[in-house]
Amino acid sequence: MSRTIHITAYGIPNCDTVKKARVWLQAHHPDFVFHDFKKQGLDQVLIENWLEHIGSDQLINRKGTSWKALSDTQKQSADTRTGAIALMLNNPSLIKRPVLQISDEDGIHHVSVGFSDSQFSNIFSQF
Repeated sequence: MSRTIHITAYGIPNCDTVKKARVWLQAHHPDFVFHDFKKQGLDQVLIENWLEHIGSDQLINRKGTSWKALSDTQKQSADTRTGAIALMLNNPSLIKRPVLQISDEDGIHHVSVGFSDSQFSNIFSQF
C-alpha cells in the first residue's frame, strides 16, 4: 500500500527563491500547497515541529535585513530554542525561505530550507 505524501512550501510569494521553488514544484509535484506565512501566519507547534528536523541556525536567516534590524538583545535571544521560536513567530521574515515540509498520515518526514534544482531533485528522489 502506498502512502500519500503532503508537500507544503512555506514562504512569501514575492521572494525570488520561493518563486523558483514554486515553479519547480508546479512542474514536478503540482499537488503541493503553498502557505504564505505572512498572510496565513505560523504557530508555535509548526515551528517546534520544524526544529525537530532542522536547527534554528538553519531556519533563521542571520544575513537578511530583518535580522540586522534586531537589537543585540533580540539577536541573543535566538540562541535559545524558546527565544528563537518567539523571534520567528513575531517576525516571520527572519525565516529562511522557502521551508519545504513533506509529511503523511504518520507525521512530518522532511523539513528543509532554501531551494536549488539539485536540492529538490535529491529530496524527492527519497519519496
